[in-house]
Amino acid sequence: MKKILLLSATAALLLSSCVSQKKYAELETLQKETSDQLNTATVKLNSCLDEKERLGSQIHTLNNQNAALLNNVGGLVTLSKKESENLEKSLESIKEKDLKIQRMQDALTKKDSVTLALVTSLKGVLGNMSDEDIQINVEKGVVYVSISDKMLFESGKWKVTARAKEVLGKVATVVKNRPQIEFMVEGHTDDQAIKTAVIEDNWDLSVKRATSVVRILQNEFGVPPERMTAAGRSYYIPLATNETAEGRSKNRRTRIVILPKLDQFYSLIEEGMDDAKK
Repeated sequence: MKKILLLSATAALLLSSCVSQKKYAELETLQKETSDQLNTATVKLNSCLDEKERLGSQIHTLNNQNAALLNNVGGLVTLSKKESENLEKSLESIKEKDLKIQRMQDALTKKDSVTLALVTSLKGVLGNMSDEDIQINVEKGVVYVSISDKMLFESGKWKVTARAKEVLGKVATVVKNRPQIEFMVEGHTDDQAIKTAVIEDNWDLSVKRATSVVRILQNEFGVPPERMTAAGRSYYIPLATNETAEGRSKNRRTRIVILPKLDQFYSLIEEGMDDAKK
């Protein structure tokens, strides 16, 4: 710009000094060239400034995109780590549940083995008895020994007969050798009403009969009393109809319900879990 002004001043001075026409023309040409160069430089400068602004905008955008990408990557890493931890916990939980199920199955298998051995022993000692008088069966893992009323008691009485004591002695031999079991003696009657000077009703008779059996097992055969329970069920759980003599005969019975000790059953599971952790 200074150069242009200088040339313009010079031209004016020359003109005022009456310079030659040739010299004036040369100066005019030089001025035009200088002006063109200046315009070209200005255009280039503006273009460079625009390009700089455009590139600056692109750099800003790229910086923002890069920051967002880094955040996303960080989020993906965090999510992946969290998912990995959740998956690991889920697998551990499944493994623990499978282990518990396996230990319970092992405990049930062991319990079933004990039950099978018990039934085999009972049938072995009672095998020569009439099937009508004694029945042994298993329901849902529980062993039931059902003894008919006509074998155990006289009609309307609760004193155990001599023949019945033989049966009870054999049962006592089996259960005494298995301290892991407990049992309940249930008295059952038919629905025929009864009331005497010493018997209030069927409830009373069923309880007296169950208690008599328990006392025989304790006092004469040495079964620990803490392992026994005496219960009277009256006529509320019949096996057959009470409308016939045959049905009433089936309903009059004493049932020995042999139960596994639940605390020992659960201890089998706990022992299995402890072994698995070692």
